[in-house]
Amino acid sequence: MTPLLRRTALLAWRHPRRLLAAGVAVAVVAGVFGFGVTERLAPYGATDPASESTRADERLERATGHTTTADAAAAARAPARAAAAARLLRADPAVALVSDARASRDGRTAYVAASFRRDADVVETVDRLRDGPLGSAPGVVLGGQAVIDRTVTEVTGEDLARAELIALPILFLLSFLLFRSVVAALLPLLVAIVTIPLAFFAMRLVNEAVSLSVFAVNLVTGLALGLAIDYSLLVVSRYREELARHGPGPEALVATVAAAGRTVMFSAFTVAAALAALLVFPQKFLYSMGVGGALVALLSAASALLLLPALLALLGSRVNALAPRRLQRAADAEARGEDRGGWYRLSRWVMRRPAPVAVACAVLLVALALPVSRMELTFVDAGVLPKDVEARQASDALTSGFGAGRTSPVVVLAEAGDREEANRVVRDLRGLDGARQVAAQPVGEGSWRIDVFASADPRSEEAERLVEDVRALDTPVPIQVTGRTAAFVDQKASLRDHLPLALGVLAGTTLVLLFALTGSVLLPFAALLMNALTIGAAFGLVVLVFQDGRLEGLLGFEARGALESLQPPVLFALAFGLSTDYGVFLLDRIRELRAGGAGEREAVALALQRTGRTVTAAALLVCVAIGALGASSIVFVKWLGIGTAAAVLLDATIVRALLVPALLGVLQRRTWWAPRPLRALHARFSGAADAPRTR
Repeated sequence: MTPLLRRTALLAWRHPRRLLAAGVAVAVVAGVFGFGVTERLAPYGATDPASESTRADERLERATGHTTTADAAAAARAPARAAAAARLLRADPAVALVSDARASRDGRTAYVAASFRRDADVVETVDRLRDGPLGSAPGVVLGGQAVIDRTVTEVTGEDLARAELIALPILFLLSFLLFRSVVAALLPLLVAIVTIPLAFFAMRLVNEAVSLSVFAVNLVTGLALGLAIDYSLLVVSRYREELARHGPGPEALVATVAAAGRTVMFSAFTVAAALAALLVFPQKFLYSMGVGGALVALLSAASALLLLPALLALLGSRVNALAPRRLQRAADAEARGEDRGGWYRLSRWVMRRPAPVAVACAVLLVALALPVSRMELTFVDAGVLPKDVEARQASDALTSGFGAGRTSPVVVLAEAGDREEANRVVRDLRGLDGARQVAAQPVGEGSWRIDVFASADPRSEEAERLVEDVRALDTPVPIQVTGRTAAFVDQKASLRDHLPLALGVLAGTTLVLLFALTGSVLLPFAALLMNALTIGAAFGLVVLVFQDGRLEGLLGFEARGALESLQPPVLFALAFGLSTDYGVFLLDRIRELRAGGAGEREAVALALQRTGRTVTAAALLVCVAIGALGASSIVFVKWLGIGTAAAVLLDATIVRALLVPALLGVLQRRTWWAPRPLRALHARFSGAADAPRTR
């Protein structure tokens, strides 16, 4: 690896302008073709194509020519207005089926529900309905599942743009304070600006082969900002050290790319591998996050290792330009390397009492993780939207007027040859606890659709039990069960089935990559344990805040008593990748210092001193970049951003500053143990012998 990095550095030194021109040209072309990617991506994508509910939906759609759900539902203050809304819905060419107007018992609310044609363009249809006479009809609010999905996508996009506006100036200000130079502070943002269009273009290419969810754009933007800043911070900080040691010239650039570049590459591989573990899930939302996250990790590293060295070659010592004199002196002192600073003293203090510190840190993280034991899951519906959004208002009106399950029945597809066989199934269904009303209709030769309206909320345990009871019935004809609740039951089962493989991929790739980085067998397992503690603590905080409803007023959200089911795997993979990222920063510096002759404890103390500020700065910047999603008005986007920020802060403080030095202090030389065959393998393929021997 090191010879390749040295050749890359020499290329940047000899042809910086050509390399930059090529990079800018590629970024511009990628931007032209990539920034329209959101219009081509699919909606949320929460179902498993192999599940019973999805297969039943497909059969019903083929038989009827329209969708099985209430894609649009118009709630009105009077039956006459609902009837007028029904006429407007029937006039739309994409609407296949519209129910009659139904009034609530108190007569204050009425609604009609519509299903779209199977081949309809859902986005265009929803936009047309909202922008047409129906959207402006007095006293009528438009909801339904397709409208909810479209609204969630739109609000998320608006929130993302707002998050970027919030994050970018804060990131520049923090970068300036950390780098102490305007020029150096601009470099990470420039790398991010190049990385984002490249990632969008790559997603567009992938989307031509595999349909991706539009929600991956949120992750790509936040992660691109975070990782580009992370890697640029590492490279620029190291370049300043080498600049102070060698002066401007090829030696400083080659030493920077050879050392920091190795760390960046391993970091990118670990983050990409962590997010790629999401590819094992069949849900479009999850594998799209895996594709987007892996792409942006690799492209961030490529930008930092190809374009940034070219910029540094042109800038030379001017990388420290445009800095106040006092900040310039501080930057120079830091670049020369202070080996006895606060991080050094903290590490030495920890390593004098490693076992108590390790136990205390572990106990604290486990205590923070305890709320995870009562984590509840739910699905995305109108409840994730703010109360002032029309789709949410329509859902609330239907719930208050008709009960929560009126437009979300449990749907049974029965292979009944005639009405008598269908009626026998209906009688069996009416006898189930929780079945408030049952209605049947033929949907083609030999098939019947039977709607079971539950007396409970579709998100409740009672509704899930009803689905299980329906599936457990010994019916006279074969049946399949679908509907929102059944789809959620199947979704949770799918997550449970695929989770072991995802965790195996995550653990296996991490073990291999960390062994390749360190040559140790013990360290990769220790890293897995520390990551598990960090992620458990972050999830515990998410449950306390977003499930239990603490800090609702401060953070501006409405707790739903559960977390959206597809978000925990994303948070797990993202937090795991970023935690390993910071571990790579520290462990690679320890390895380098040991290769330079430092003793065990001294190498740890020096490494923490030289990376402590960088890791803390990187974590702070990532918290701003991804944590800005916490400003979203969509609750699951909000808690994903804040949960990731919490994991990063816990990892950069408790884990990297205390637990890692304590653990290395307990293990001592055993930290780097590996069987002889593995040591030989590592020496042959890692390029460790070429590592810089600086101290």
